[in-house]
Amino acid sequence: MAEIVRMPKLSDTMTDGVVAKWHKKVGDKVKSGELLADIETDKATMEFESFQNGVLLHVGVQEGKGAPVDSILAILGKEGEDISALLAGEASKSSEVKEQVSAKTEGGSSNSEVKKEASTKTESGSSKTEVKEEKKVEVKIPDTIQIVRMPQLSDTMTEGVVAKWHKKIGDKVKSGELLADIQTDKATMEFESFQDGTLIHIGVQEGKAAPVDSILAILGKGGEDISAIIANDAKPKVESSNSEVKKEEGNGQQTKVESKPVSNLKPQISKSSNGHERVKISPLAKKLAEDKGVSITALQGSGDNGRIIKRDIDNFKSGGSMPAFIGTESFTEVPVSQMRKTIAKRLAESKFSSPHFYLIMEIDMDEAIKAREAINKVAGIKISFNDLVIKAAASTLRQHPKVNSSWLGDRIRYNNHIHIGVAIAVEEGLLVPVVRFADGKTLTQIGTEVRNYAAKAKDKKLQPTDWEGNTFTISNLGMFGIEEFTAIINPPDACILAVGGIKQTPVVKNGQIIPGNTMKVTLSCDHRVVDGATGAAFLQTLKHNLENPVLMLGAYSI
Repeated sequence: MAEIVRMPKLSDTMTDGVVAKWHKKVGDKVKSGELLADIETDKATMEFESFQNGVLLHVGVQEGKGAPVDSILAILGKEGEDISALLAGEASKSSEVKEQVSAKTEGGSSNSEVKKEASTKTESGSSKTEVKEEKKVEVKIPDTIQIVRMPQLSDTMTEGVVAKWHKKIGDKVKSGELLADIQTDKATMEFESFQDGTLIHIGVQEGKAAPVDSILAILGKGGEDISAIIANDAKPKVESSNSEVKKEEGNGQQTKVESKPVSNLKPQISKSSNGHERVKISPLAKKLAEDKGVSITALQGSGDNGRIIKRDIDNFKSGGSMPAFIGTESFTEVPVSQMRKTIAKRLAESKFSSPHFYLIMEIDMDEAIKAREAINKVAGIKISFNDLVIKAAASTLRQHPKVNSSWLGDRIRYNNHIHIGVAIAVEEGLLVPVVRFADGKTLTQIGTEVRNYAAKAKDKKLQPTDWEGNTFTISNLGMFGIEEFTAIINPPDACILAVGGIKQTPVVKNGQIIPGNTMKVTLSCDHRVVDGATGAAFLQTLKHNLENPVLMLGAYSI
């Protein structure tokens, strides 16, 4: 009888998996214990063996594709066996789930019911909607009228403040002339007119704010009645970020919609970096000058107050000019890996649910350096400074059990065992294998274990048992030249220790300034579990252990 092989849950945080490779194809015979597929989890790519004998009748997930835990990965059975009922049953389950979700969505006051109620109220003749519809008047915009709307001058801008008007009511405005300075959420930008006309209405006074797409100004010939336009604010639809001409259906009228690309706008700067007055030039003219390789310092502006405008660039003639550099914008996008998805999810949950606070301490590493040199002369393997930190942290946790703890919502767990997670960087993210019972292991045992984990992590050979069960975590970036940093707590731990590099620096000893070697560590603490005094006491003991390594190294500690 055919059996369904489901997507396994290969780690405690895995919600879906990607089939990296199939080792069998449909029609192949499969024996129990044979390799069926390689499955990429959120932490590693793992080999998945079959637990049944049979013929591979169906592949539920193609190579490179993902599927949720417990969905159909494959179906094994006898050659030629009919599996349509199994597939139909799975489809039926999925359909039932969707119907249940749909029923919950439609429960209570559904959208359709709301719409019916709204319709009933409208028909009653007393609703606000009906009143508005009766009073709404279609406003025809004369051809001479041009509405200038508040432009969106940055991707995050929702409203703008008019810092200054450069024209007043009744002034003639030419295309390319400076109309107003608009303050966005990022800078004060110069805004030019794209039309010729007379300024007959200002919609936003200086110092006042207005939403994007509201009426900024109205241009016309002068004398037009615009009261109905202002009262109804007949907004045309904007189909482009550039100046568009939009024909309104039904009345044949044309309305010009004003909007300008962010790239053609520049911050308002009163003085240059050397203290001299800036060259006054319109953004459009500056763009043309850059494209043509024209030096703006060689130009005489013909605009207001000597401002350089488009016609000055068009009329400029020179024996030669430097060509402008033309670059190409490009980017590459890649799908988010299972590992990166889980890193993002777990660290975001930790950062935003655990109230972090940070304690920083500087440690004198002179004695630790001497101890490491002496040990490496006699030990079978070379130990690293990170191995020393792991050993020192394990010894310190034994003396400060409150740091070796976890927040479980309605209770706090104080762990009697000490399992230290060691953050290891791999190409796709960060893995944290665990050195178990670290306080009882020698330096060489710790060093050997960490090196083995690093090799397995690089080859994606870590197993779930390698990265589960941490009670405290250490993240060391000292080997990358980082002197100091903060780390996000690795759940379910209450603390994580961020370790910087050892730095040669002048230190004061016995009243004298001499060369020394120091290392900064930062303890990130979950304030729900660990208080400031508790964390500080832990760091004091850690400092004492690393500055006096002989105290933490017993006869069998190497």
